[in-house]
Amino acid sequence: MADKWPSTICARGAISEFTGGVYSPRFLANEDCAQRGPVGKILIGGQVCYPVTNLIEWLKSRSSSSWSTRKKTK
Repeated sequence: MADKWPSTICARGAISEFTGGVYSPRFLANEDCAQRGPVGKILIGGQVCYPVTNLIEWLKSRSSSSWSTRKKTK
């Protein structure tokens, strides 16, 4: 994933493109507000950006290999 992205950072507005539409910029903003977003966010020209390596680690931490390992909601 990182080797296909043209930069070492990813703007929050480009998260849909980065994740193939799995996550939206609004979702990521909400996760940041709740202190659950990727670590190392930076502000560049008024845009929130993330180092690609940190973003990938965050995505890995949110993934599971099967439905049985998902958190169940009530």
